[in-house]
Amino acid sequence: MLYNKKKNRIMISTWKRSIRPSHSSQELSFHPSFKKRSIQMNYTSTCTFPSTFLSFKACLENSKRKASQEEEGGSSSINGPDSHHPFTGRHNKALSVMRLNSSLASSTSISCTTFNILAPIYKRVDQLNQSNRESHSRDLWYTRNQDILELLLHQRSSVICLQEVWVANEELANMYHDRLATAGYDIFQLPRTNRRGDGIINISFQSLLTAIHKDYFELVNYRELLFNDFGDRVAQLLHVKSLVPFPSFNGKQDVQQEVLIVNTHLLFPHDSTLSIARLRQVYKILEYLEAYQKENKLTHIPIILCGDWNGSKRGHVYKFLRSQGFISSYDVAHQYTDSDAHKWVSHRNHRGNICGVDFIWLCNPTRSNSRKPLRTSWVEAVFSIIKYQLQKASIAEDNKAFAILGGNLTYSGFCQELQKVNLMGIPHGLSFQETKELWVRADLARNGVFDYEKLKKTWNMRTVDQSKKCKERVMESKKEEEAVGLKVKKAVLFPQETEKGLWPEDYSLSDHACLTVQFSLVKIISSKNFV
Repeated sequence: MLYNKKKNRIMISTWKRSIRPSHSSQELSFHPSFKKRSIQMNYTSTCTFPSTFLSFKACLENSKRKASQEEEGGSSSINGPDSHHPFTGRHNKALSVMRLNSSLASSTSISCTTFNILAPIYKRVDQLNQSNRESHSRDLWYTRNQDILELLLHQRSSVICLQEVWVANEELANMYHDRLATAGYDIFQLPRTNRRGDGIINISFQSLLTAIHKDYFELVNYRELLFNDFGDRVAQLLHVKSLVPFPSFNGKQDVQQEVLIVNTHLLFPHDSTLSIARLRQVYKILEYLEAYQKENKLTHIPIILCGDWNGSKRGHVYKFLRSQGFISSYDVAHQYTDSDAHKWVSHRNHRGNICGVDFIWLCNPTRSNSRKPLRTSWVEAVFSIIKYQLQKASIAEDNKAFAILGGNLTYSGFCQELQKVNLMGIPHGLSFQETKELWVRADLARNGVFDYEKLKKTWNMRTVDQSKKCKERVMESKKEEEAVGLKVKKAVLFPQETEKGLWPEDYSLSDHACLTVQFSLVKIISSKNFV
């Protein structure tokens, strides 16, 4: 089923931009190597973990042949952990983890895959001629996208979130719709609003595509978020109910868990002045999620955010989402901290730089006072961007970045400084209303003078106060009730080398890795007035 009704589109901005920046960016915080990395393959059996999709495809074909032979001989194709089946044998542990979703029909888990499949109009096929793209050759893009579908259907995730689906090409779009629908998925597609991809040429028209498997979820509601801003980015919101019978924690009726799922593709930070635009896109998503939860009285519901976030763990978007209670599922599964920024990668850009930009974020129902108000987090994140830009412009030390503004900075002077670092006065910069709000927050004494040090102290005091309130609420357990959330069980990247911070030279399926996460239910304590 293809679902794309205009009545569910949410216009969350009226800004329209057409500028296309071209400078390098600090936002991504690329892997320290800054080089294309390769790795030697060492196969210990006829079919070990395939580091490239060509190996994966050979494995898949070999698997089908052996399964057919075993079926003719009356034996099972999967015989346990010591089987020599190419997908389940003891020599193929990594691949068995990657395909953790293929046997979910009898489990009580749900899974999610996010993958930027690289639109053919962006895939360069000739390093000497950068204008030569894969979109010029049907054989190339057709074969590669068929291989992508083989991977996705082999994984059989409950939810599939794709970015850069080249819907300008009807044949390619139908390929995804037909094969996913045949495999039991309902399909939801949302093109970018300018119908031009990134504004290059009309044939670059691309979209998001989200597919939910009918065996695992039924749709409750579907909304389309149209930013209509610089880059013409969009997001999909799916409110789904699980059909997997999760055992209840009180021994009563099985739980049919509801989940909110978002698929998006943020603007690429061509230069650091786009940090505000990228942060604003995330803010709009979270703002709408809050409104949707309140409107539908969804007091206890997990949220999963999927997509290509075009920013690393060192970026402002990552820190903003963390401040709102979201966790990176992959990092949780591998017990990485926020400071482990280069343990893994998921993208190699056109310059050859590698970094981790693809995330599946999870936010479980929490107590209402356990995190900062959304607008407060937004303001703090914007001030963090301003601080970074001032520091970079003046080569000032971190704790002296705002000192260069002077001790008697007025509102007009504040605006002038923002313009100097290209955060105001440009189409994708801070608006007049946003700048005024920042000033009101900074002018705590109401004397018309900026005081950043007092502002920081106020934030710190609020954080301590929130922690105290949270502890008090834990003691008052009668005022709280149990809720059901999601727990990260496993998370894998394909190809496997990316989990070690390496990018295999012979991987050509996309310029992104494929991320898959498996979740199970967990009992948590949640406030009755969560929203």
